[in-house]
Amino acid sequence: MKTLYTLSILIACLVFTGHSQVTFIIDSLPSYTPPEDIIYIAGDFQGWNPGDPDYALQKNADDKWFITGEGFPNGMMLKFKFTRGSWATVEKGEFGEEIPDRQYTVTNGDTVYFVIHNWADNSGGNTTAAENVEIMDEDFYMPQLDRYRRIWIYLPPDYNETLKEYPVIYMHDGQNLFDAYTSFVGEWEVDETLNDLFDDGYQVPIVVGIDNGGEDRIDEYTPWVNPQYGGGDGDLYIDFIVETLKPHVDLNYRTLPDRENTAIWGSSLGGLISHYAALKYQDVFSKAGLYSPSYWFSDLVWSFTENMGHQQNMRLYQMTGDQEGGTMVQDTWLMHDTLTYLGFDESELSTRINPGEHNEQLWRSDFEDAYLWLFQTFASSIENDHAVSLLTVAPNPAKHTIHISGDQFLKVNELTVYNLQGMKSVLPVSIDGKADVSALRQGYYLLEVAAGNKIYRGKL
Repeated sequence: MKTLYTLSILIACLVFTGHSQVTFIIDSLPSYTPPEDIIYIAGDFQGWNPGDPDYALQKNADDKWFITGEGFPNGMMLKFKFTRGSWATVEKGEFGEEIPDRQYTVTNGDTVYFVIHNWADNSGGNTTAAENVEIMDEDFYMPQLDRYRRIWIYLPPDYNETLKEYPVIYMHDGQNLFDAYTSFVGEWEVDETLNDLFDDGYQVPIVVGIDNGGEDRIDEYTPWVNPQYGGGDGDLYIDFIVETLKPHVDLNYRTLPDRENTAIWGSSLGGLISHYAALKYQDVFSKAGLYSPSYWFSDLVWSFTENMGHQQNMRLYQMTGDQEGGTMVQDTWLMHDTLTYLGFDESELSTRINPGEHNEQLWRSDFEDAYLWLFQTFASSIENDHAVSLLTVAPNPAKHTIHISGDQFLKVNELTVYNLQGMKSVLPVSIDGKADVSALRQGYYLLEVAAGNKIYRGKL
């Protein structure tokens, strides 16, 4: 029989109106739980904050973590999960899998015991990610924010079998995209969806997934401050993607770096920041997936949208669930109408209200349709019959003149040059294969020439 020792003055209590009292006790933890870590409860009764000190558990005389809540109405349904202070350390199931929210109906005087099988950051190496998903970097530096972040990358199934270059989608909430073991409440299955499309004959892109920052998520995914929720670092976060992450990806992977082949995608606040990025950097992004975009966060989104206007041809895909509540559906249609008023053609917009709630299941179910619409031309195109060969550049690096060659002497009169932001230049090439690069600013460049049935690509 278990004996519960409670404090006469409870340090951690959940305060509600009423008189019921319940106590939750963690009966068992994973053996690898860091002894210095604190256990928290996050639920619908406190805004799902994973590390709120007011909801930290305490140790009882049996060395068990516990928390007592007073004032719950009898019969009230609670939804909650346990964490070690962030969603990156939320509890997981016996095999490291995602588990649904815990539920408990309040009964006055109850003591309830729980077993935590695993934590999200220590799932024993289990994964549901496909073999062509990699961790690009566990701690990629974000100089604009002076912090580090895990970055995922999905490479198309034929990436290591060809010299092709691919479009790139930059996606937020990276831990939710590919792997159920790292997800908050289920993954999007981006990798499975794209692999299935590839098997069906479609072309698929590179996908770069950026983990959210846990407690920094609201700040990073919002360019404006909300009086209740804070925020406001979204500008720096997007600058990180444009100025630091994208150049790194373009330099180290075979990408098509121009705007026509670059997209940004996210859900909820991730949808809001994707909207912001796509309109602010229309010279970088030509496509955006805007799932359940949180336009409610700040009214400044409307004046921002008007100020940015329609600068270049875009493809913007909005999708919201019909059961999301609040003004989500109305705001989605209002943004559609605002964009058309500002000069966006209906052919540049796809706005859908799908059956569903505000969750990964809704976004997962729509991902294939959204991808095929956003990348309509690329996805359904037949692979170019032109062979891709390596372009040799000497000297490299160079300040003034370069000589280009391939596996045969190239009889071409122009060289296409892309900087790492995707901006395109065309340079003349002399009859002996020389090109003047002195007008280029110092930096990294991707080079391409076409000769006969071959495409030659290289880097400078």
